[in-house]
Amino acid sequence: MAGHSKWANIQHRKNRQDEKRGKLWTKIIREITVAARSGDTDINSNFQLRAALGKASAANIPKDNINKALQRSSKESDEYEEINYGGYGIEGSAFVVKSLTDNKIKTASEIRHAFTKNSGNLEQYGSVSFLFRSCGKFIFSTVSSKEEENIFKIALEYGAEDFASLDNKTIEVTCLPEQYIKLCNAFDQAKVIIKSSDIIIEPLIKVKLNHEKYIKIEKLILDLENLDDVQSVYTNAVLTDSN
Repeated sequence: MAGHSKWANIQHRKNRQDEKRGKLWTKIIREITVAARSGDTDINSNFQLRAALGKASAANIPKDNINKALQRSSKESDEYEEINYGGYGIEGSAFVVKSLTDNKIKTASEIRHAFTKNSGNLEQYGSVSFLFRSCGKFIFSTVSSKEEENIFKIALEYGAEDFASLDNKTIEVTCLPEQYIKLCNAFDQAKVIIKSSDIIIEPLIKVKLNHEKYIKIEKLILDLENLDDVQSVYTNAVLTDSN
């Protein structure tokens, strides 16, 4: 019985991991399809497509799936629309929720329910957008001193805005969206391994919360990310060092 219980637990955990991976793949494939729908499938000019393909690579999505998404982009019957939502959580924390939806009423209702359930309010995107900005972000992990120097030189030469060396040998490079493709190509040519890269939304003003309150923020983020039409969630809430 003990062996059977262990096997059942392993299978249950694997099923949950497969389900989580499947949802992630679906969201990335949808993003690729929408990014390529304009007809511009040149990754040297379409930075949204370049970012989506970077996510697909990091998530180990098979090339066949990616190619099908690109082919489907010109014939997709379901018109997914990119909509950003704004909202406020506890202590005045602000949120931006990016979605791809073919049913705006359903998506807005689900997002509103997630906010309400977590003591927040869904607002118009414009009511929070001034607290955030779009930028490109690259993350490199387990970087040696020589690699760090190389990344710094490329970032400087190709117009990156910021370069941060973190304690765990991780490097973060931030740039304006229009510089994203140039940096992608430069890192590729230098054969620098990028852990992840994307066009993100980062806060201009941060709201500091203690651990107890930040747990509530994490719960809201998780509820939003679990919605099928939500692609990504950003907040200006940050965890303070003190309790």
